[in-house]
Formats: sequence, C-alpha cells, structure tokens
Amino acid sequence: MIFAYNKEQVGDVLMVILEDTKAIKREVERKGKVARVYALEDGRTLAWNIFEASSLLEIKGNGQVFLSEADIEILNAELAKEGFAEKFEASQGPVFVVGEITEMVAHPDSDHLNICQVAIGQDKKVQIVAGAPNAALGLKTIVALPGAMMPSGSLIFPGKLRGQDSYGMMCSPRELALPNAPQKRGIIELDETAVVGEAFDPAKHWKA
Repeated sequence: MIFAYNKEQVGDVLMVILEDTKAIKREVERKGKVARVYALEDGRTLAWNIFEASSLLEIKGNGQVFLSEADIEILNAELAKEGFAEKFEASQGPVFVVGEITEMVAHPDSDHLNICQVAIGQDKKVQIVAGAPNAALGLKTIVALPGAMMPSGSLIFPGKLRGQDSYGMMCSPRELALPNAPQKRGIIELDETAVVGEAFDPAKHWKA
C-alpha cells in the first residue's frame, strides 16, 4: 500500500496505490471526498484517491509519504463514513534499506541477469533479479522493497523477470536521484561497515 501526495502536480489529493494498474481496465466509484479505483474484470480495489486531503490530515512531503497510525485512523473513519468497508494500513518499516548480496547465480534465460539472494535484515532475505554489471557476492547496496516509490514515480511491486520471482530492486545512484550520481549502469556500492536492514539515509550512505 503506497501513499503518495504531490500538491503542485496533482492537486490536494492523497493517492493510495495497492497494485500496478497499467495493464488493467478500471473504473472509478466516488462518494464524497473518497474515490475507489477498481478493476472492471473482477471488481477488486486497485487504488484510492482522497480529495481535499489537507482538510483531513497534515501531510508533509512530496511524492511517497508515510502516515502515522493516527492519520490512518482518520482516513479509515472517512472511508467508513462514505460506506466503504475496506481499511487502510500503515506502512510497516522502511522501504529503502541496506541489503547485502549473499548468493548469486546466473539467470537460466538471460546472458546478463543474475538471480540474487539479498539479506535485508536479521534472518530476512529476498530474491531479486538484477542486471547490474557490478553486482557481486558480499556487496552491500540500497534495496527498494515492494511498497516503494522511486523518485521517477515508478512503483516497486513483487513481480517476475524472465520467469523468476523478483521481490524488489537494487538501486543505482541515478535511480535514487542522488546528487552528482554517475550517469552509468551499476548499483550503489556501500562501505563494508553499512548495517544490513538499516533505513537508507542519503547523508550517511552516499558520498558523491
């Protein structure tokens, strides 16, 4: 569940995105300040738009925003008031974290992709299919987990790449819009002292 807000570009609308909707035919049902975006095929909810969002919440930030439990309660009360039974949930933990490649094998159906097992916390690993030329065993980098919105506006969801499950993305400096990012392929290479699972902090983890 991704919460996004961009008053300059979109207006005073809080967008709540549940899944990638690019290839899905959809319709909108609106009641009051709440609009539910749903799939025509089966009626499942794909996203929500909360209009006049600043009348309900004090939203700080531009792009992806992270709401408090109190904010979520206010939004859920608004959904219930308009007759919607579904509820929002707060994001669990950071979506950009330090990860370490612990296993890597060549993708069986590609000459440049690798299937990586990436540690993202204590006893937590995810599989990520990556084509970064500098990916290597033991490399620590920044991982965008499902539920992340990139600076470009693209969204990270679980998916498959050439038939292999991929649960996130290892990021390049350019993809994270970091200052003086090299304009070439390759994921961020962090110092060995970086702590796996730690939330990404540009001031701490990036030195141009």
